[in-house]
Amino acid sequence: MSAQSRRSFVKTGLAAGSLFTIVPRHVLGGYGQTAPSDKLNIAAIGIGGKGSGDLKNLESENIVALCDVDEVYAARVFCRYPNAKRYTDFREMLDKEKDIDAVSIATPDHTHAVIAMAAIKAGKHVFCQKPLAHDLNETHQLAKEAKRAGVVTQMGIQGHAAEGIRLTSEWIKDGAIGTVKKVEAWCSLTHYPPGHASWSSPCETRPTVTQPTPSSIDWDLWLGPAPYRPYSPCYHPRVWRNWWDFGSGMMADRGAHTLDPIITALQLGHPISVEAISTDYNTETYPVASIVNFRFPRRGNFPELELTWYEGLRPPRPKELEETRILGANEGGALFIGDKAKLMCGVYGESPRIIPEVKMRAYKQPPKTIPRSPGIYKEWIDACKNKGTTGANFDYAALVSDIVILGNLAKRFNGQVLHWDNKSRQITNVAEANQFVRTPYREGWQL
Repeated sequence: MSAQSRRSFVKTGLAAGSLFTIVPRHVLGGYGQTAPSDKLNIAAIGIGGKGSGDLKNLESENIVALCDVDEVYAARVFCRYPNAKRYTDFREMLDKEKDIDAVSIATPDHTHAVIAMAAIKAGKHVFCQKPLAHDLNETHQLAKEAKRAGVVTQMGIQGHAAEGIRLTSEWIKDGAIGTVKKVEAWCSLTHYPPGHASWSSPCETRPTVTQPTPSSIDWDLWLGPAPYRPYSPCYHPRVWRNWWDFGSGMMADRGAHTLDPIITALQLGHPISVEAISTDYNTETYPVASIVNFRFPRRGNFPELELTWYEGLRPPRPKELEETRILGANEGGALFIGDKAKLMCGVYGESPRIIPEVKMRAYKQPPKTIPRSPGIYKEWIDACKNKGTTGANFDYAALVSDIVILGNLAKRFNGQVLHWDNKSRQITNVAEANQFVRTPYREGWQL
């Protein structure tokens, strides 16, 4: 079809009304191309760090608006998308940019919930980095509002869309290692020194010297709902994770990834108790190292489960693991302990293997019955366009985040067993722990 006849065809078809309501993709975009009308209009909030990588994975769509409170830290990303409109305040962006279809969020943990909620209430689809929120009230409210609004949501735990988590689930269902009553998971790294303004002089307690706020940063917006703290390079950029006020420590950083395949393969819900044993607790930064023990009730055909998380440490080496092999890929992983064998996987659920290797080689793998994913980003994009669903939607994301946030809460009550009742969303045996279930917002902020 010539260019002229194609234009005439489109014009006639549109005028007919009853014949065409949507122009076919191949007419406007050509075969093998995506028509402009088929692309999402995506805005990104928090682009200087992880948000930069998220945007690269969303470049198949229209990047129409970018928002960051630090114009210098985000400068290279602003420059990469010269046609996108620039904002400092996400509220102004959502108010002005009515054509936005979807929002990607990669700000510090303490602002995830207020930004995601504003986007949901504006009717936008949302991709949010993990953890979903900073406290247990926020996770619950976000999941509830996302369902009410009918928007497509996804949390950035890339392993949930990968092959490893599916293989692990299929093998455990197949009985490859027998009945699983205990799992150990770990990350041998820790966010230490916390607030390293410089490696020679880390900020391990709240900074006492007030420094001028760089003119490039809107510090009030960076703080958002968190308690007011004067600007300090001990908080921004990149070093906010280990401060109770702003981050969620390694428990919700690597832990969200590493616990994901355990939650999925063993069909976990909420734990009924959690206990942490940690290095010295202080009210400013997370402990250097912790062992967190969760107990989960029976679920269908699955028995009660004990899940132990090691942070800044590794668990004891299983005797079945060959001396030439490292416990876990890179700095962490998970070990499923069955009554017939053990299964080990990496930080993101990758490379699952039955140990010892001789048992892995002898195992006849079952058929692949779980649908495979095109990836955490494309899965979300496709669902936004087709009114579909995602694997790490906010219902599931809230569960994963609840578990790691409960683990962090237990660190504040070193050595005490906390009983969690998910129906009432309360710690039932240590009343003072409930002050951390819903942390107060700074004046002027609300969910």
